[in-house]
Amino acid sequence: MSRVIDIQNSFTSGELDPKLIARDDVKAYDAGLTTALNVVVLPQGGVKRRPGTKFITELGGSPENGIRLVPFEFNTSDAYLLAFTHNRMAVIKNGVLQTNIAGSGNNYLTTTITSAMLTKMCWVQSADTLIVTQEDMVPKKITRTSDTAWTIANVTFTFNPQHAFTLTIENTSSAGTLTPSGTEGKITLTTQHSYWNASDDIGSFVNVIGSNQFGRAKIVAVDSATVAQALIEIPFFNTDALANADWEHETGYEDTFSGSRGYPRTATFHQGRLFFGGSKSRPSTIFASRINAFFDFNPGEGLDDDAFVATLDTNQLNTITDILSANYLQIFTTGGEFFAPQDFSDPLTPANFIAKLQSSHGSKENIRVQNISGSTIYIQRQGKALNEYIYDRGGDGYLTSQISLLSSHLLSTPIDMSIRKATSTDEGDRLLVVNNDGTCAVYTLLRDQNIVAATQFTTDGLFLNVATVVSDQYVAVKRTINSANKYYIELFDEAFTLDSGVSGGAASSHSSGHLNQKTVKVIGDGVMQADVTAGASTITFASSTSSSYQAGLDYTVTIKTLPIEPSIQGYASLRGFKKRVLEVNAFLNETQNLTINGNTIPIRAFGTDNLDVAVPEFTGTKTLHGILGFSLTGQITIGQSAPLKLHLLGMDYKVSTGG
Repeated sequence: MSRVIDIQNSFTSGELDPKLIARDDVKAYDAGLTTALNVVVLPQGGVKRRPGTKFITELGGSPENGIRLVPFEFNTSDAYLLAFTHNRMAVIKNGVLQTNIAGSGNNYLTTTITSAMLTKMCWVQSADTLIVTQEDMVPKKITRTSDTAWTIANVTFTFNPQHAFTLTIENTSSAGTLTPSGTEGKITLTTQHSYWNASDDIGSFVNVIGSNQFGRAKIVAVDSATVAQALIEIPFFNTDALANADWEHETGYEDTFSGSRGYPRTATFHQGRLFFGGSKSRPSTIFASRINAFFDFNPGEGLDDDAFVATLDTNQLNTITDILSANYLQIFTTGGEFFAPQDFSDPLTPANFIAKLQSSHGSKENIRVQNISGSTIYIQRQGKALNEYIYDRGGDGYLTSQISLLSSHLLSTPIDMSIRKATSTDEGDRLLVVNNDGTCAVYTLLRDQNIVAATQFTTDGLFLNVATVVSDQYVAVKRTINSANKYYIELFDEAFTLDSGVSGGAASSHSSGHLNQKTVKVIGDGVMQADVTAGASTITFASSTSSSYQAGLDYTVTIKTLPIEPSIQGYASLRGFKKRVLEVNAFLNETQNLTINGNTIPIRAFGTDNLDVAVPEFTGTKTLHGILGFSLTGQITIGQSAPLKLHLLGMDYKVSTGG
């Protein structure tokens, strides 16, 4: 039998996939965990209790049929969460529900965005206007005037892009000869007899097919029944009159965006244009508006500031799932990832636009991609991997890498995600991925230090949606309250250690019925009170508070190490040997409560001077001796017996090994 001392001074690998349990040769193993539940990893290496959630409001408008949370950031002081449910949009600012929206007397703006549309809804913001797209809905324009003044209207297109879904070569015998006024540029086309129709022919084409000539022109305006204006696409040979048999009229063009053909799927603003990525009837096509004329998709003469349309033609269907304006225009599809290359000194134009395929992983529909620190994060098409799409200057293109490789088990059919950018050096960027089982896979990212640390969030209920407004991360949560399903908006708040929490000052109760009949934890003046059962309109405390209180739902915190694999001379591995942890030294920072292998660790010494006094925040080392029992893994489990602060920096432990 041997005794060794092992140490874990970092948790920056987060929770590792169970399939890595035998890979102690992997560098990530030394900083990894078997379980990291309801904790966040800090870039310095420690791990702490996740922030609780502050209760904001209950959602109406049939939230059981669909919810979509959308950030709206007008400026740093006027930033909002827009919570969409069936035909409703609630507005939340700084954690407060706005009332009497648009003077209606309601706490919401009435919309025509139905529950069925919310899952596939996409949006993009410009100043005080939000453009909302969904393939079965006329694009909406939501405009903010003040905190409570919001309007919604259908987008009206100055020019709707045209497409021949059913191409027809029209019989031109009734038109007679056709005489062009020029051979290139903008010309007029004059027929011998009345032929042109202003309502039908704009957007159609004339093709020269005979008399040893060739050419193609697009009709852009109709002056009269015999005169049409056209833009030459392929130069004519001369201006001679063309006999009826020597030209043809290509028709069948119609509005691409319509009730019968569907509407745009995704949208972004890029270099002064509004880009739509795909439509219901043309899912692989990019539509770019004219410069600074966001609803005008007139291709005109093909000049640099004119609109243009381009289709992603590859050997498979590439339904566009999202588009993003970054250094380059990025295009994500079900079949691969594209970008539109350009010289930084030259904008995208009808003449130079091209979409280059960079990788063929495909991205999952209905989950918005997230851009952070020069890279773009997206969920792979099957929902089994979290990928990073980042520009490689050396290769002059984009590379895709799987950042969830060591923790893909935490992804369970993702349905939403949002990233919160770090606001200090004490934290990393936090990516929250909502799974369809109501859990969240959470990734602490610090890419310049190669930190990708995965943990899992759970709650007494189900997480449904997430959105980040500046530095505030909101979630929509489904909770069972008094045998009924309730749908709440809640805000992750570092000041809370409870979920669906409420807080205040000196009081004996809190007026709220949102936790009716739930067992509620109460922290009064920093002291844990006895649990109480919430009432239909009030949470009554076991004892009155003199300065502060917090009340809400507890959640389980678990930090479990990987199987201990200490190095002993002469042994390649101790995996088959029984082990006993004799002593654990936990290095703590500002911690009020923790357990080690189920044993509560005292934070303060007992005495009459600390009864009914807040538990101090302890920084230093706490030691647990006399842990009983042998096991093949020798794992250590850190938990909590009370919902107070926990920040574990690292630990070392003495291990006894035997046969």
